[in-house]
Amino acid sequence: MTQRITIFGYGAVGRPIAERLAARGDRVRVATRTRPADLQAGVEHQVCDVLNPADVRRALDGSAQAVLAVGFPYDARVWRTAWPRTMHAVVEGCAEAGARLVFIDNLYQLGPQTAPRTEDMPLTAGGEKPAILAEVTRIWQGARARVPVAALRCSDFYGPGVANSHLGAFAFGALAKGRPAQLLVPADTAHDFAYVPDVARAALVLLDAPDADFGQAWNVPCAPTRSPRALLTMGAGVLGKRLRLWAVPFAMLRPLGLVYRFAREVADVGFTWDRAYVIDGGKFARRFGFVPTPFEVGVPATVRRFAEAR
Repeated sequence: MTQRITIFGYGAVGRPIAERLAARGDRVRVATRTRPADLQAGVEHQVCDVLNPADVRRALDGSAQAVLAVGFPYDARVWRTAWPRTMHAVVEGCAEAGARLVFIDNLYQLGPQTAPRTEDMPLTAGGEKPAILAEVTRIWQGARARVPVAALRCSDFYGPGVANSHLGAFAFGALAKGRPAQLLVPADTAHDFAYVPDVARAALVLLDAPDADFGQAWNVPCAPTRSPRALLTMGAGVLGKRLRLWAVPFAMLRPLGLVYRFAREVADVGFTWDRAYVIDGGKFARRFGFVPTPFEVGVPATVRRFAEAR
């Protein structure tokens, strides 16, 4: 039985979710401020500003489920108002429409940890972006009695066509162009990366799940933890090249942030890079039999897409 699903956002994650849903026959509505140039045939578009509750309600009209997959500029000054307003608008819109919500989330709100991150860890109050996402978490948690919400928490993304990532245009993309990879983070810190096709696949799993699996957070399982250097070395090998890499020392992030805003924003979540950053996706894997894509598959697919786009 087909259903209408509204997807807020059509970026690195929203696009593959929409494509998978449309391919299996669901009626898909993409809600963005402007119509995407690469919108898939057969996918409906609705003009929508997620900061506008009336727009959100219109986008949800007739939908049984929704996916919140928007992204805002990586700037706490924007996040401070945009994220809480968006979450309020979407949960209230879903409550009015009687729609379930899958929220594509991350894990900053758990703050610094020394153990693998699990769904039951407490929310943090420290840091700008972590505190903002902790507030956003409390908003959807507070709406659970009225709206079935499932938060799909993801580590940093990578994958085919994903440019805005630590392993994106300046890393795998640079290698594909014959240039040194560039990192604004430590190259040798063990760090989990979520493969975007896996995130899309996991979102569909939740959209198909019963209500009993909502009202909670789920971590997306990742391939076994590697360092950025290890993954970039793998990518260079796919291209038949030796890795050339330029990386900013971690101690330079905060000083650099005085003159370069993006470095300041990365330093705000420096706890994701000053130690191993490991995500425990066991809860999702056990419940749904989910197996993440190995890096030996995901990295070549990512690098080859960048090479094709040169």
